[in-house]
Amino acid sequence: MAKRRPTYHCQACGAVYHRWQGKCDACGTWSSLVEDAQAAPVPGGGRPSSGGRARGRVFALETLKGETQDAPRIASGIGELDRVTGGGFVPGSVLLIGGDPGIGKSTLLMQACAALAKAGRRVVYVSGEESTGQVRLRAERMGLAEAPVDLAAETNVEDIVATLGQGERPALVVIDSIQTMWSGEVESAPGTVTQVRGSAQALIRYAKTSGVCLILVGHVTKDGQIAGPRVVEHMVDAVLSFEGEGAHSFRILRGQKNRFGATDEIGVFEMTGKGLSEVTNPSALFLAGRDQPAPGAAVFAGMEGTRPVLVEIQALVAPTALGTPRRAVVGWENSRLAMVLAVLETHGGLRLGQHDVYLNVAGGLRVNEPAADVAVAAALVSSLSGATLPQEAVYFGEIALSGAIRPVAVAAARLREAAKLGFEAALMPAGGADHGDGNGLTLRRFGHVTELVADIAARAPRRDVK
Repeated sequence: MAKRRPTYHCQACGAVYHRWQGKCDACGTWSSLVEDAQAAPVPGGGRPSSGGRARGRVFALETLKGETQDAPRIASGIGELDRVTGGGFVPGSVLLIGGDPGIGKSTLLMQACAALAKAGRRVVYVSGEESTGQVRLRAERMGLAEAPVDLAAETNVEDIVATLGQGERPALVVIDSIQTMWSGEVESAPGTVTQVRGSAQALIRYAKTSGVCLILVGHVTKDGQIAGPRVVEHMVDAVLSFEGEGAHSFRILRGQKNRFGATDEIGVFEMTGKGLSEVTNPSALFLAGRDQPAPGAAVFAGMEGTRPVLVEIQALVAPTALGTPRRAVVGWENSRLAMVLAVLETHGGLRLGQHDVYLNVAGGLRVNEPAADVAVAAALVSSLSGATLPQEAVYFGEIALSGAIRPVAVAAARLREAAKLGFEAALMPAGGADHGDGNGLTLRRFGHVTELVADIAARAPRRDVK
C-alpha cells in the first residue's frame, strides 16, 4: 500500500501545500504552515475487497425532471433582513454575516432574535465575546429585555451542541462569533484557521441534522473580507456583509452568496439610539441634505437588485501641482473611473491629464453597476467646465470605449423612482425601449458622449471647457 503523503496548511489564509516551507506563497506569512492530522478511517464501511480496494455503497441516481417545492421560510420580522435573505430564514440553513467592528452586527441579530422569540419561537443567542451581562445591557438599551431569548456565554463547541440538543428544538441559533469558538477535537489555539474550520464544521453538522437555522458572525480583515479560511464561506448557505461608514448613520446589508435567493438585493438600516431601524425609501435617505446647486454634482438613478436607488455623484476636477495627477475614488471602481476619463479625453475633447480628479458617492453607498457611467461623466464635465447641472434631473447609461452611450436594464423602474421623488427630467441613452410619457418626466436622450459634453458645455459660464 502506498504511503500517505502529509499535507500542510497555512494558519493565516488556509492555503494547502504538499510539503513544508517557511513562507506561505499565498499570503506571505512566515512560519505559518502546520501539518494536517491524518485522516480518520471511514466509519461504517470501507472494508477492503480481495483486490485491496475499499468497497463503497451503491446509491440511486435521479433525473433533473421531477417535482420541486420552494424552501420553507421563517420570517424574521425585519423586512429589510428578509429581503436580503430571500424571504426569511430557511430551516437547516447556515448563514455567515461579517462586518467591521462596531458596525451593528450584534444589534441587528439581537433585534431579529427578539422578533422571532416574541412570535413564539425558541431562539438561542450564544456569545463568545461578551458576557451575558453585557448582552443584557444592550438588550435593555434597545427595549428588548422582555423578549424570551435564551442567552449563553460559551465558546466550547461540544458543550454548545450538547446544550442545544436538550429540550425544545430552537428555530434560530446565533453564534457570535465563530472566531472565538474552539473544539476539543482540534489541536490548535482558538482563532486559528484550523479551529475556525473545525468549529464551523461541527456547528454546521448540527444545523443540517437538526433542521435549525444557524447564523455565524465573522470578523473581517483590514481589506473588508471575512477573516478565516475561505472554506467556511463555501460550507455555509449564505454570506451576508454588513457595511457602513462611521460618519453616517445608515447601514447596508448586502448578500454575497445565497443558495436560497438572489445576491443583488440590499437592505438599508439607520442606526438610532434604540437600535437599527428599517429604511423603506433609501433614495430619500441618500439624497437628504443635498447642497445648493453647484458644479460637479449629478443624481444617478441606479438599481440595487429589484430596488431602484437614487444617489448623488460628486466630482471635483482641479489643476494639479504634481507631475502625476491624483485620482481618488470613494464608492466606485478606480478602473471604471480611469476608463471614463480616457473616453472623455479621446472622444469628448477634454484635457484631464493635468488635473486631479476626486469622485465620491454621497452617503457612503458603493455603486457597482456600469449604468453610473453617464452620471459620473456628467459630474466630471460639470466640475471641469463650471457648469451647474439641473437639480431636477437624473442621469443613467453605460459608456462604451467608442464613446457611445448604451442602454441599461430596468430603465422603467429608474424613471418611476425619479418621478416619485419629484424629479422632472431624465438624461438617458438614445437606444432602448420606448417608455412613452416616462412617468411624467422629460426624457432627454444621448447617443454619444460628445452630445453629453456639448449639452453641459452650453450651460457653462465660459465657452472654453478644456
